[in-house]
This record gives sequence, C-alpha cells and structure tokens, in this order.
Amino acid sequence: MLKKMILNKLKQVSTEELLHYSKQYDIPITKSQAEQITAYLRKIEFDPFSEQGRMALFKDLARMTNVETAQKANKLFKQLTKEYGVDSWFY
Repeated sequence: MLKKMILNKLKQVSTEELLHYSKQYDIPITKSQAEQITAYLRKIEFDPFSEQGRMALFKDLARMTNVETAQKANKLFKQLTKEYGVDSWFY
C-alpha cells in the first residue's frame, strides 16, 4: 500500500513542488526543467523500487537536466531512503 502511495505521489508532483524540493535540497533546476520532469513522470511507466527502473529514471533525468543534477538526485534518494528506514524496499 505504501509503495503504491509513493508511486502515486511521484506521478502527481507539481512543478511548484519540484522547484520547492530542488531548492530545499540544493539541486538546482529551472522552471522549464521542472515542467519537463513532471510531465515525464506523469507519462511514463516505471518501477522506482527496482534498481533498473531507478537507473533508467536517473539517466532520463540527466538528459533533461545534466549529469551532476542526476547524480545529486540519486545521492539524495539514497540518503532519504536510509534516513526513513525504507532502503530495503528499493532493491
């Protein structure tokens, strides 16, 4: 159930929320990039819980932004999953 809620939130994140989080976690993106990312998340089918699904997602993120931004996002993802004790969900 929680996994479904996480996937649902990813698909429903707004441009404004994404910009807010990018500032909060010091991962700079432009409004145009945020719009592109949110549209992408709504459109694609992906499994953020599998390593393969996440790597494809971060690879596409690097294309939409740059490699450094994708690397920062991946590092943040790993940090947050450990902090919240859900890293075992992501295989």
